Amino acid sequence: MVARLTVVYALLAMLAVAGCQSSKPNEPSQYTIEQFLNTRSIFGSAFTPDEKRIAFTSDESGVFNAYTVSVNGGNAEQITFSDSNSVFVVSFFPNDNRLLLMSDRGGNEIWHLYVREEDGSVRDITPWEGARSTFESWCFDDMSFYFGCNKRDARFMDLYEMDIASFEPVMVYQNDPGYEVGAISNDKKFIAFSKPITTSISEMYLYRTDSGEADLLFSKDDNASFEPATFSANSKHLYYLTNKGREFSCLNRYDIDSGRSETVVQADWDLMYADLSREDKYRVVGINENAKTVIEIADASTGAPVGLPELPAGDISSVNISKSEDLMTFYVNSSRSPNNMYIYNFSTKRYLKLTDSMNPEIDPDDLADAERVSFKSYDGLEIPSILYKPNQLTGGAKAPALVWVHGGPGGQSRIGYSSTIQFLVNHGYVILAVNNR
Repeated sequence: MVARLTVVYALLAMLAVAGCQSSKPNEPSQYTIEQFLNTRSIFGSAFTPDEKRIAFTSDESGVFNAYTVSVNGGNAEQITFSDSNSVFVVSFFPNDNRLLLMSDRGGNEIWHLYVREEDGSVRDITPWEGARSTFESWCFDDMSFYFGCNKRDARFMDLYEMDIASFEPVMVYQNDPGYEVGAISNDKKFIAFSKPITTSISEMYLYRTDSGEADLLFSKDDNASFEPATFSANSKHLYYLTNKGREFSCLNRYDIDSGRSETVVQADWDLMYADLSREDKYRVVGINENAKTVIEIADASTGAPVGLPELPAGDISSVNISKSEDLMTFYVNSSRSPNNMYIYNFSTKRYLKLTDSMNPEIDPDDLADAERVSFKSYDGLEIPSILYKPNQLTGGAKAPALVWVHGGPGGQSRIGYSSTIQFLVNHGYVILAVNNR
C-alpha cells in the first residue's frame, strides 16, 4: 500500500510541475468533441496489379467502405456503398481488378469474405451461416489464397486453400490443437504455427504438409514468446520473433534443413513485426521505440540499410511493399494528426501523402504534441510515460490533470492521435499516460 501511495504522490508531483512549467503563451482555438470525432478513420492498402491505384478502407461515408486512390495522388473514389455493415479491403486479385473484401453483419464479427467483381457487383464466397472466415495470405503461384474458417467446428479456425477460378475451398489443416497460423511457405510444404500458453509464453510448431506432422520447435519450457513472421522466398528459412534469453524480442532465422537458428536483427527495444518483400529484395522490421514505431528497411541478402529520406514525424506503421518491389505504402499517425497513407518510390526516393483524414475545421497547430517522459517508482525503476500539456499554459499557470490508464494485460499507451485526449488537452487538461514497468 505504501509503495502504491508513493507512486501516486510521484505522479501528482510530476503533473503539478507539468502544469506550472513555463511554456510559450499561445491561445489555441477550442473545438467541440463532435469536431474532434468528425475525423475520418482510414487503414489498409492494396495495390492494383498494374500498381497504378491503391485500395484502402475509410469511414468517410459514415460506414466503413472501400476506396481507391491513384499512386500519383488526387481525390479518392468510393467503390463500395454499404450503408449498414462495415466493408474492409483485403487485397486485389493478383492478375485482375477484382477486389477481395471482408465484412460482417451488424458488427457481430462473424466475418465473411467477398469478391467485388470488375463490374462493381459483390458476392459472398464464404457463405456458410454462422461460420467465421478470415484471410491469411495469397499463394505464391497467384492461383489461390489461404483463409481460416470455423465452419467445421465453431471452436477451431481450420486452414483452407481457395482456388480463385472455381472458388471451391480445400481444407489444408484441421486445427483441432487450436494453433494460430503464423506463416506459410511459398512451396506449400511448411506452415508455421504458434500456440499461446500465457500472455508472455508461447510455443512454435513447424507443420510439414507432405507428412502431416507438426514439429515442436520451441516449447513452453523455453519460458519465452515465439511468433512466426515469414518464410524466405525459397522456403528454406523461417523468420520468427522471440525474446528467448533476452529482455527485448529480436528477429531470428531458422534453417529448416539443419534445425539451427541465428539472430538477424536485434535492438534495444522490442521488435513488433518483421516481413520480407515478395522476392526477398527488402526486409522490413518495426521497432517499438518507447511507445513509437520506428521502421528499418534493409537489403535482405546483405542486411545493409536501405537509404530512406527523412520520413514524416510520427508513428509509422502498416508498411506494404508492392509485388514489383518498386513501391511501398505506409501510414503515419502522430499526436496531432490521425492516420494517413503515404507512398514511397524506391527508384526516385521520394514519398507522397495520399490521404488527409483530419477534420478540416481543426487546425493541427492548436493541438498538443506528445512528450515522452519518465518518473521513478517506489523502488527506483524508471516508469515510461507520455505527457500532453495544453498549448495555452503560460508561465506559473496551473492546470487540472488526469492520469490516463491504458488497457491490459499487454496494453500500451502509444504516441498517436486520440480524439479524446486532444479534446481534453485542448480544453485545458494536462494528461499523463503511464506505461508498464
